[in-house]
Amino acid sequence: MQLRNVFIVGKREYVSRIKTKGFWIATISVPVLLGAMLVLPSLIMSKTRAVERLAVVDTTGRVGSLLEAELAEISRQTFEQARFEVELLAPEADESAQRAALDRRVLDDELTAWVWISPAGLEGDRIEYHAESVSNFLTQQTLQGGVTKVVRAIRLAEAGYDVDAIAQLSRPIGLETVRISEEGSRAEGGAGGFILAIGLFFMIYVMIFIYGSQVMLGVLEEKSSRVVEVMLSVVKPLELMTGKLLGICGIGLTQLAVWLGTAAALLSPGVVALTFLPEGVVLPTLPPALVLHTMAYFLLAFFLYASFYAMVGAAFNNQQDAQQMAMIAVPFVVAPALVLAPIINDPDSALSVGMSLFPAFTPLVMVLRMAVKMPPAWQIALSYLLTVAACVALTWLAARIYRVGILMYGKKPSPQELWRWIRHRAA
Repeated sequence: MQLRNVFIVGKREYVSRIKTKGFWIATISVPVLLGAMLVLPSLIMSKTRAVERLAVVDTTGRVGSLLEAELAEISRQTFEQARFEVELLAPEADESAQRAALDRRVLDDELTAWVWISPAGLEGDRIEYHAESVSNFLTQQTLQGGVTKVVRAIRLAEAGYDVDAIAQLSRPIGLETVRISEEGSRAEGGAGGFILAIGLFFMIYVMIFIYGSQVMLGVLEEKSSRVVEVMLSVVKPLELMTGKLLGICGIGLTQLAVWLGTAAALLSPGVVALTFLPEGVVLPTLPPALVLHTMAYFLLAFFLYASFYAMVGAAFNNQQDAQQMAMIAVPFVVAPALVLAPIINDPDSALSVGMSLFPAFTPLVMVLRMAVKMPPAWQIALSYLLTVAACVALTWLAARIYRVGILMYGKKPSPQELWRWIRHRAA
């Protein structure tokens, strides 16, 4: 095999794809989306909260003023779902007329909604909420929480309990999570680590399908157009397949490097300090070691699955037959996604370790484990060793089928024919 020919084919594959608009749209849109997901939710919550113009009629004479104060406190909290402007109304003698007047004010957009609090309603643990639209369930949940807190305090006081003392004694206890690593301990939210692990996992998960399919479709296109016959007059089949794999792998690696670089920049302390995060929320960091491991496991995942896709593309003559055969790889990619939660919850369990050492699962599961907790060095080394061996074996098998199948046309091959191709010795 001449490396010069491999380089020429790989360069052709890389340059032809990196110039496409689709590549750059996908490469740029993901960093933009990551930035938007980090910054926009907090900005939207802090700047565009719903304003609920609420009229409250309290026929009990006990809840209304306390509810008004509670909703004012809620409105001052930046990350609550709504801001309330409360108009406290005294009950009138003609209840039906007052209800009709409130309905009219809602229809005239003077009010968003009105609330009726009655002794009978509180006995049944209900208050009435009237609005032109009742699909604003987030605002309703916030209002329901405020009413519940006020009514609970009234009931406790009437039963002779010290409300403030009970609130102090029953206050919730939070977990201050600190992640321990070789680089030192750092406060880190559990949700942040979970999101990081999921993000890295699906980054590789999606790229396996995208670039594996590109390899298969590229081989099919060249085979059906007979371009491959011209190319094989200059280069050997193994050189052609290797160059194609390296070129497309380079494209994937370029894209992954941009995405990981963007993620590392967005999660850096300087950028996080500029974002509006709820109190107590701490985002994880993206250590350089994790970035390097992610790129290395992507390389292994690519060659493991792309070799299979190249073999399928060479063996079949049309896209439909090739896609049916390519479905064999899907369970091996999907299986790790089905056990995300158990692996993230316990990255050192027998399930996590076993799947991370099975070559077909290793790239996805190992990246998932590393994002949560760095595995022991021997497990990392063994996972690389086993996956590299699997890549070499599958690439050798793919090359044996590729060199014969790339020039075969007609009916799709049977398993016996594929076996003969594998055993066939090159002239």
